[in-house]
Amino acid sequence: MASTPRTVEEIFKDYTARRTAIVRALSQDVDEFYGLCDPDKENLCLYGHPNETWEVTLPAEEVPPELPEPALGINFARDGMNRRDWLSLVAVHSDSWLLSVAFYLGARLNRNERKRLFGLINDLPTVFEVVSERKPVKDKPTADSGSKSKGSTKRSSDGQVKSNPKFADEGFAEEDDEHSETLCGSCGGNYNADEFWIGCDICERWFHGKCVKITPAKAESIKQYKCPSCSLRRGRP
Repeated sequence: MASTPRTVEEIFKDYTARRTAIVRALSQDVDEFYGLCDPDKENLCLYGHPNETWEVTLPAEEVPPELPEPALGINFARDGMNRRDWLSLVAVHSDSWLLSVAFYLGARLNRNERKRLFGLINDLPTVFEVVSERKPVKDKPTADSGSKSKGSTKRSSDGQVKSNPKFADEGFAEEDDEHSETLCGSCGGNYNADEFWIGCDICERWFHGKCVKITPAKAESIKQYKCPSCSLRRGRP
């Protein structure tokens, strides 16, 4: 490689280019790709390159290789499977390879940078989802997720929990775009799925649990949460 991607943005750009190449091989160029994967040939691999081109070829000879290698021998199962199932299998292995390359390149990233990289990657459909034409499934909170009333799983259009206070990361994938812009009503910090958050049932703002001195255990016993500001307002004559 001429220059190794090192920042989150550079690694994500590399990931996106390789992913684009593989998606093209398994969709637009699928007939050409299918023809190249002759079961009578040796172990073949599908590579996606940073210049958005794809290649079916033998694995790298050097040991260990410069980068993690994609799945070996994708051609052997071609004629023994339904074409669509085989393409889906290649897609699953390709997703695994793309992630392994991204996190190999990101070995020197810190915890927050790795999390940001995975967040960027996770916002894109997987190769498998594209090839199998599946829409990404968004998590939804279940009625038996520890809530005390049926209404506790209902959300408004802006993703706020309306009755029982809940962990802000329950069902976060359902509203991930909006949560990514959510700010703590107390300290102004950004939403982080690894931290406990609680939503005010009056003003519908979100708060870090630590900022309003509410723990997950304490939240479970609160039927309706009022933030400090709303509590003061409601307490005035």
